[in-house]
Amino acid sequence: MNAREIRPGVLALGAQDFDRRLFDELIPLPDGTSYNAYLVSGSEKTALIDAVDPEKIHVLQAQLRDVEKVDYMIVQHVEQDHSGSVPWVLERYPNVQILTSAKAKPMLVDHLHIDPERITTVADGETISLGDKTLEFLYAPWVHWPETMLTYLREEKIMFTCDFFGSHIASTELFVTDKERVYEAAKRYYAEIMMPFKTMISKHLKRLEDYEISMIAPSHGQVYDEPEFIIDAYRHWVLDEPRNLVLLPYVSMHGSTQVMVDHLITALVDRGIEVAPFNLTVTDLGKLAEALVEAKTVVFGTPTVLVGPHPSVVSAAYLIAALRPKLKYAGVIGSYGWGGKAPETIKSLTAALKLEWLDPVMVKGLPREEDLLRVSELAEELARMMKGE
Repeated sequence: MNAREIRPGVLALGAQDFDRRLFDELIPLPDGTSYNAYLVSGSEKTALIDAVDPEKIHVLQAQLRDVEKVDYMIVQHVEQDHSGSVPWVLERYPNVQILTSAKAKPMLVDHLHIDPERITTVADGETISLGDKTLEFLYAPWVHWPETMLTYLREEKIMFTCDFFGSHIASTELFVTDKERVYEAAKRYYAEIMMPFKTMISKHLKRLEDYEISMIAPSHGQVYDEPEFIIDAYRHWVLDEPRNLVLLPYVSMHGSTQVMVDHLITALVDRGIEVAPFNLTVTDLGKLAEALVEAKTVVFGTPTVLVGPHPSVVSAAYLIAALRPKLKYAGVIGSYGWGGKAPETIKSLTAALKLEWLDPVMVKGLPREEDLLRVSELAEELARMMKGE
């Protein structure tokens, strides 16, 4: 795709990756992704903001074919989907100067073996002039690496945000047109990548209030020409209290746990509580993470394998703990053949979340009526706690 103008002197470069279906060998990409770069041309100098994943370097090469001079290569984030093509940029423009944060410089040396003499660090709040255009750098650690920074084009009021406000979408549309689709993709992106750092993100959101922003240009996904759309969404995801939603990740090997899961869903819905069940044998983990953004409670459903929870439940518990959602309450239901300590293992895996745990409901073999009564009692207690009664 050719370079496209988003404002006078500002070109959107980069590549759309319609076929990629997995990111970091972990994150599903149902809509592909993009690797965005931007070329800002002033009356005196030119700056390239970010690069592309090395697998799409040919796209960037074609877009820069007729650009004779780039003075600054601004690296906002070292991860290779943004910086992996920087070594080629250094070859293409021998006099280009890399500008990056203090923490990014040694990381560029380690990750890409770039000569440190080619790298200049900029301070938080520092500016550079391109002539009739001014770029200001804002340190934004932990969105989502420690070295990340943003770049603000003062004259056009464009905030280049790297991964911040990003979404994994490949599209021929430069600007956000389908807000519903982008909202879901951005929420999923926030859940999978940004949610563990929500405390730091809240501080960055507060700092951005001091800037007049007419456009947000992230390094994944489309450009926001109505920036309040994504800023308001982040405020909701980061700052608002979770709602009365129960996340229910589960596995059932021989049907016993499934009976309990089905009963719990019905009992909670009857009490006015929304439930998001996820059968972990077929679940898109991105959808599970997305539901975590607003969930108040998690209940794990697991059979017992040897003496512990099913391995898929172990993986889900580890993931949920790593993502650090705003959960408040937790429980375990499930079955066993002869014994075990599945609830204790799950609780230890999620100890960092400091959840309020309800008594587990574990059943030997196929549940009886009295066992399902215990599940109903769990639903009653959960509903009461979640509603603050």
